[in-house]
Amino acid sequence: MDFFREQIGDIVVITVSLKRATLADAEEFKEVLVNEIQRGIKKIIVDLSSCEFVDSTFLGALVVSLKKLTALDGDLRLVGFQPAVHSMFELTRMYRVFESFKSTDEAIKSFS
Repeated sequence: MDFFREQIGDIVVITVSLKRATLADAEEFKEVLVNEIQRGIKKIIVDLSSCEFVDSTFLGALVVSLKKLTALDGDLRLVGFQPAVHSMFELTRMYRVFESFKSTDEAIKSFS
């Protein structure tokens, strides 16, 4: 499994342990996030610090999950952009859609 879950209070942190987050992993990733939402989790942090590359389908899984969460008054925050992933979020203007943080601790504090 390439996705690790940690719960801190009412916040779930999903760590993506992939160098390349692509179509091959996007469906499983989306299922992981949707399962958390169906369990009633409304605050999710996705840690992408291991990812050197994120493709559009993986990005799509993040967008779908964010929409589901915001419809339930929840939110999804991102952590740990490597340079290429940061560039992808800049090029696609997704930095306007997602709140991102340098560390998990900063993301957790932002929910307060």
